[in-house]
Amino acid sequence: MTDEHTLVVVDAANVVGSVPDGWWRDRRGAAERLRDSLVPYAAAGLPGLAGPLDLVLVVEGAARGVDSVPGVRVESAPGEGDDRIVALVTAWAASPAGRGCLVVTADRGLRQRVEAYGARCAGPRTVRPRG
Repeated sequence: MTDEHTLVVVDAANVVGSVPDGWWRDRRGAAERLRDSLVPYAAAGLPGLAGPLDLVLVVEGAARGVDSVPGVRVESAPGEGDDRIVALVTAWAASPAGRGCLVVTADRGLRQRVEAYGARCAGPRTVRPRG
C-alpha cells in the first residue's frame, strides 16, 4: 500500500473476543475468519473512512503465525498484541504526515496509549457488525 492510504490496525484478540461465538475453541481459526472478513474493507473502506486502506491485523498467542492475504497484512506479536499495536502506531506517528491512523479495539488502556500518538480509535463493531 502507498503512504496516502489510511493505516487501520485491528486488535484481533479484542475484536474476535467481542462476540461469544466459540472462538476460544479455535483461536487461530477465529483470527483467520476475521482476517478474511477484513479483505473487502481494504478497497471499499469502512463506514466514514474511504478506501483504499492499509489494513493490519495484529494477532497474538495461539493465533500467531496466521498468514497475510492480499489486502490484509497480519503481524504476529512476539509478546502482547497491545505492545505490537503501539509499536505500529509509534512508527506511523514518526512517518511523514499525510495519512491517518485508526486502531480498532475496545481496550481502554490500548486506546489511551495510541491516542497519545494521534491515532483515532473505533470499536469492534466497525469491522464486525452484529446481526
